[in-house]
Amino acid sequence: MRDALVGLYKSLAARDMLIGSSGNVSARSATGMLITPTGCNADTLSAAQIVEMALDGAWHGPIKPSSEWELHAAIYRDAPTAQVIVHTHSDHATALACLNRPLPAFHYNVAEFGGEDVRIAPYATFGTPELAARAAEAIKGRSACLLANHGMIVHGSSIEAALSNAIRLEALCKQYLLVLAAGSARLLTQAEVTAAIARYSTYGQQPE
Repeated sequence: MRDALVGLYKSLAARDMLIGSSGNVSARSATGMLITPTGCNADTLSAAQIVEMALDGAWHGPIKPSSEWELHAAIYRDAPTAQVIVHTHSDHATALACLNRPLPAFHYNVAEFGGEDVRIAPYATFGTPELAARAAEAIKGRSACLLANHGMIVHGSSIEAALSNAIRLEALCKQYLLVLAAGSARLLTQAEVTAAIARYSTYGQQPE
């Protein structure tokens, strides 16, 4: 899993979804979580630098965990389905977050995150318990939320699912900003959103 988290971080960087040392990724573990270290860089990050820690903040080793560890821990505590978390300051998600606007159901793909919109957590200083609590509330029942004046955070059932959710959210934010530049969007009705969510329950490859 340490290697997989390094690969995930590098994949995000390769897609220009990370800027410098901003952004972090983690995975649930038997004792808490594995998370990227503070100040890490995609070019130099190694499996040995991944920090193992408890959800209460206890950790051991020579390298400090990400300053946003509380953000991840709060979501793992509140969302049993969250196995991997991605937090980035990707361009379009961050731009929408800086407008302090949620991502509405302008496209049926928004429903894949679990509701009629991708909510936005009110602003709080980065790396604080206040931000963690606000993000956990905004993402409740969903797999993604925006962080006001900050960025995005998503979770998934696997490395691949979390990466896919991050890529999809960034693309949808870009598309929505293009719509806003051209005019106003026709939003899906609640009935249409409900139908899309139901459709997603049987969409794609299904276990036998």
